[in-house]
Amino acid sequence: MNANAFRHFFGYHFAENRNLWDSYIEGLTDEQFSQSVNYAHGSVRNQIVHLISVDDTWFSGLRGVELPEPLNPADFPDREGIRAHWDRVEQTMRDYLTSLRDGMLSEQPLEDDDKGLILWQVLLHVVNHGTDHRAQILRLLNDLGVKTVSQDYIFYVYDNLTETEF
Repeated sequence: MNANAFRHFFGYHFAENRNLWDSYIEGLTDEQFSQSVNYAHGSVRNQIVHLISVDDTWFSGLRGVELPEPLNPADFPDREGIRAHWDRVEQTMRDYLTSLRDGMLSEQPLEDDDKGLILWQVLLHVVNHGTDHRAQILRLLNDLGVKTVSQDYIFYVYDNLTETEF
């Protein structure tokens, strides 16, 4: 693997996050968006806030900055605030990925409980975690009667055969 491969994987991650938001989340009523459910992290809102929080935490660790406290969904009463925060987190991730070099992928950049993890493992985990939670959100959307489509990685590849970066 090389740095461009990870930029590509994160291109998929960012594109699917944006597609989820633009295609489904924006069309929900406020009630549907925050409706409590007994599944995973709860409501669609809670799932999205969790996804943002985890991305931010991992990339804060990779950047060597203080880890943020987990986000509380109650601190995000509207979608505009969530979208603005998500955009900031994504930009921070993009900035980090822009500086990613092949040689960095074998480093162990984290401390404490995660200090044995290799950078490529963390990056792969973050994309995989996003896929998992988008799938959970798609299931919640389906339960709300929203018709969704697949988030399969291969469809991103088909749509981006000539692109090497995000």
